[in-house]
Amino acid sequence: MRIHSLPTQLVNQIAAGEVVERPSSVVKELVENCFDAGARQIQIEIEQGGARLIKVRDDGCGIVKDDLSLALSRHATSKIASLKDLEQVASMGFRGEALPSISSVSRLTLISRIADADCAWRVHADGTEQDFDPQPDPHPQGTTIDVRDLFYNTPARRKFLKSEKTEFGHIDDVIRRMALSRFDTGFVLSHNQKEIFNLRPACTEKDQEQRIADICGSAFIENSVTIDFEASGLQLTGWVGLPTFSRSQQDMQFFYVNGRLVRDKLVSHAVKQAYQDVLYHGRHPVFVLYLSLEPALVDVNAHPAKLEVRFREGRLVHDFLFSALHRSLADLRPGSQTSAIPFQIPEVLPVGTSTPISTVSSAPSFEAKSVSRSWRPEQVALPFRVEEEIKAYASLYPVEKPLLQSEQPIQTSKEIPPLGYAVAHLHNVYILSETNNGIILVDTHAAHERVCYEKLKQQYQNSSVVTQPLLLPIKIKVSVKEAELAEQELEFFTSFGFELDRSGPETLVLRSVPTLLAQSDVEALIRDVLADISAIGSSRRIQEHANQILATIACHGAVRAHRRLTVSEMNALLRDMERTERIGQCNHGRPTWIELSTQELDKFFLRGQ
Repeated sequence: MRIHSLPTQLVNQIAAGEVVERPSSVVKELVENCFDAGARQIQIEIEQGGARLIKVRDDGCGIVKDDLSLALSRHATSKIASLKDLEQVASMGFRGEALPSISSVSRLTLISRIADADCAWRVHADGTEQDFDPQPDPHPQGTTIDVRDLFYNTPARRKFLKSEKTEFGHIDDVIRRMALSRFDTGFVLSHNQKEIFNLRPACTEKDQEQRIADICGSAFIENSVTIDFEASGLQLTGWVGLPTFSRSQQDMQFFYVNGRLVRDKLVSHAVKQAYQDVLYHGRHPVFVLYLSLEPALVDVNAHPAKLEVRFREGRLVHDFLFSALHRSLADLRPGSQTSAIPFQIPEVLPVGTSTPISTVSSAPSFEAKSVSRSWRPEQVALPFRVEEEIKAYASLYPVEKPLLQSEQPIQTSKEIPPLGYAVAHLHNVYILSETNNGIILVDTHAAHERVCYEKLKQQYQNSSVVTQPLLLPIKIKVSVKEAELAEQELEFFTSFGFELDRSGPETLVLRSVPTLLAQSDVEALIRDVLADISAIGSSRRIQEHANQILATIACHGAVRAHRRLTVSEMNALLRDMERTERIGQCNHGRPTWIELSTQELDKFFLRGQ
C-alpha cells in the first residue's frame, strides 16, 4: 500500500488505546480536568461498571461556547502554549488528547457554562472532530461530561472488559486515590443510582485525617506518624505507618508529586531502605506522602497515562526521601504520642507484622486477606563457622551490656518515665511495667537486641573503619561504563574501607576490604553497589551488609529468653529503651513492647459500664 493519512476518527481511536484502557481510565482523565478547572465539588455517576454510563460533573470555571469544539479536538489545550510551559507543567492535563480519544470510542456529550454566561452550551462528539452544533442548556456554572456506551464501536476492546463489579472496583480505587490528593475538593460517587460515598471538602487537619480514615481505615491514622520535612527546595508531608502496622501487599501506598499520584522506582527504593531496619521481612509499609518541588525539576510527560515521572536530580530526591523517613522512624521513642503500640488482637499472620482486625479499611478495595496459617519465627543455631566469625567480629565491636548486675532499689520520682517502672518478669520472658497511663509489656530479648544493635551501629559509624589487606588482590571484570563509574566513585569506596583501583578498560582491582565484611562476597557486593549508583545515583548496600553482621552480633549478645532478671536490671533496660532509636521493633521487625491503657483494662472488667 502507498503511504496515506489516516482518518481523524481512526487516529483518535488509536490514541484511545493508550489513554482509555478501561472505564476507570476515563474517570481518571475527566476528574483530572475537574481539578484543572478549579472545581470544589465533583460528582461521579456510574452505571454498569462504567460500560453504560460515566458522568462527571464539576463546579469549576467552565468552558466558553467558542472553545467547546476545540476542547474536543486533538492537541488543543488551555494549559500550555510553548516548550517552556511543557518543561514546567503544573496542571494535571496538558496534551489535549483525552476528550477526543474518549469521544472516538463512546457517545460523548459535553455541557459547560462559565460564570457570567446567560446559559450553558451542549455539544455531542463522535471522534471525527467535526459537525459540532452547540445547543443551549440550563446547566449551572461548571462542566458535565456524559460518556455512554463505552467501546460501542470497537467491540474487540469491549470484550476485554471484566465484570461490572470488577470494573467499578477499579473506578472506586481511582476516585479514592484522587480524593487523597485534593483535600479541598468534595467527591460524591454513585453506582447504579446508589450513593457509594460522599466526601466533603477537608480544610482542617482534623478533617484531613478523617478523610484518610474514611479511605484507608481509622487504624491507619491511629498507627501512623505525621511527616513534614523541607530541605533543598523539596518538601515532604503526609503520614507514614508505624513499622508494626504493615501489609502483606503494597495496596496502601500512596505517593503524590505536586498533587499527581505516581509510581516511581526511585521513590519505592528510598522508602524500602528507610524501613529496612525496622520492617519484618516480606511485609510492606503503608504511607500517604506528598512531595512538592519546582515543576521544572520533574518531567511528568514520561508515560502515556502520566503514572510515572522523571526527576532531574534523582539522587537528591532519593536521599531527601530516605533521610526524611529514616529520621522520622528513628525518632519514634517511648513518650512520643505515636510511639506506643496499642494492645490489639492480631490477624492470623506472622507475629509482630499483622494488621490488627480493627485496622481493616472500610473500603472493600483496600482490605487485606488473612493468611490461613499462623507461625512464630524461631531462633535457630547458626553453623559453627558463622558462629566463630561472629565471635571474631564481636571482639572488634563489643556489646556494651546495659543490664545491671546487682539489685538496687527503685528510684522514686514524682514524674514516672514513659515506660514506667518494672513490676515483674513474666515467665522470665516479658517485663511487666506500670506507667501513668496503664501497663507496659516488654519482650526482653527483642528490646535488648535493638538496644545493642543501635549501640553497635553507633560505634561502627563513629570509629575509623578497620581494613584488612588482601593477600591476593581480586580482579573484577566489569563493563567499561561500570569501570568509569567506579573510578568516579573511588572516594566513596575508600570511605567504607575498600581499596579499589582501575587497572584496565574493563578491570578493577580490589586490594583491601573492611574487616567487618572480610567474609562476605565482596566481588558481588562491588557489582551491586555499582548497579545501584548507576540506577539511582547512590547505594547503601555496604552499610546494609555491615548492619546485617552487627545485627547478628547484637542478637547473640542480647539477654536470652528465660533468663531471670532482677528489678534493677529490668528498670535499667527500660531506661535504655527510652534513649534508643527505633526501639519499637527488634532487628527482625518484631515489636518490642505494647501498651494497655487503664481505659482498656477497665473495659476487660466492665468497669464504669
